[in-house]
This record gives sequence, C-alpha cells and structure tokens, in this order.
Amino acid sequence: MCTVSFVNSKGRVIITSNRDERTTRPNAIEPRLYMINNRKLIYPKDPKAGGSWIAAEEKGSVAVLLNGALNPHIPKECYRRSRGLILLDIISKDKSVEEWNQIDLLDIEAFTLILYEDMKLYELIWDGNTKSTRNLDIKVEYIWSSSTLYSPMQRESKEKSFHSFLEINNEPDPESLQSFHTTTGKGEDEEGFVINRNDIVKTFSITQTVSEKNKLIFNHIDLLTESEYSDVFITL
Repeated sequence: MCTVSFVNSKGRVIITSNRDERTTRPNAIEPRLYMINNRKLIYPKDPKAGGSWIAAEEKGSVAVLLNGALNPHIPKECYRRSRGLILLDIISKDKSVEEWNQIDLLDIEAFTLILYEDMKLYELIWDGNTKSTRNLDIKVEYIWSSSTLYSPMQRESKEKSFHSFLEINNEPDPESLQSFHTTTGKGEDEEGFVINRNDIVKTFSITQTVSEKNKLIFNHIDLLTESEYSDVFITL
C-alpha cells in the first residue's frame, strides 16, 4: 500500500507493492479468487473493511492503492467507504478508467491508484476534493511512495535507490525486483523499503504481479507469518 514500482522488462510488466500498516490493524487474509460484478479477481483481503490494496482481474488488469494523494492530508474520524473497496469497485468493471471517471468519491479519504489495463498505465489521484488522471508511458519505470508515511525527502531517497538499481539491472526480472523491495536499506527501520517504526508501523507484506503474453502471475509474501502464496491467471 505504501511503496509501489512499475517495470516493463523483456516483455513482462512487473508491479511490486510493499504494504506498510499500523500494527494495530489485523493482518490480511491470504490472497484467493473472488467473484465481483461477475468478474474473477485475485487479491489479499483486509478483514477489517473487506477491501484490498492490490488486486488483479481475469483479463489482466492490475490495480494498486497508496494512501494519500500528492501531499499529506489531515484525516477525518470516519469516511463513507473504505478506499480498498473503491479499488475493487473500479477494477471489477469492464472499463476501469470509465468507472473511475464516473464513481462518486465524495467523503472518501485521499488516495492514489496505479492502474494497468489493456497495456496502458494510469496514475489516478483523489485528493479528497478533486480527481486527476495521468496517462503514463509503459516503457518507462516508475516508483511511488505514500505521502502519508514518507516525507518528500524519504520519497526522493527511494527514487534514487530505484534508479541506481536500474542502472545496474537494466533489464530486471521479477526476482531481482522482489529482492530490491525486500533488501534495500535493510536494517534502516525508517529509511528501508521494509520498515519497522518502533513496532507501531511495519511492512506487512510484499505483493508482485507479473503480466506476460496470455498469463498473469500473482505472488504474495506475508512478512508477519513468513508465508508465501502464488497463483496464475490465464488471461483472456
């Protein structure tokens, strides 16, 4: 939910997401298949609100959620609906971008949604008042970090680490990106990609999707239970 990278390498689109959460929040239910709006989705489920921060759809779409927009915001005590449910609303529709354009986000907390659909990449931002949509070049590498957990300096540091990694690994594979998200800044509880901030906020898991040809691979590592899950979608 809090650090996401996008890489298109050797015909594979690789999206990797580190989920950072408060330790008071219950751990996610292991990923599994669900039917929503008559569409098959695979995602780890938040037992508290029922949504998710990452989901893949049977035709190959992937959506990843980051808390917050471009800048930090002051959260309200409660909101109308969970952002994780909004993610499922959007990706479970035939045309996710059209759903984004139409969906009512009044009284929904600010978020950023990274959407890969029909070989196109979008950055969708809701700042609590206004939507913005940015079409991104799928031939370019990207990294995002949540504005609610990372300062501008920390986000810039992650970007530098990412580009340094790409200079050494100009055609990275899923395994090297998984390692990058796991080991970069290891031991630096505040600055690393896997964090532990005084046992108040931790990295709960790392989830990766790999899209290639007619299949999508979904890998999930639960760092709290030290368990792994993997599945494959044959995309239509």
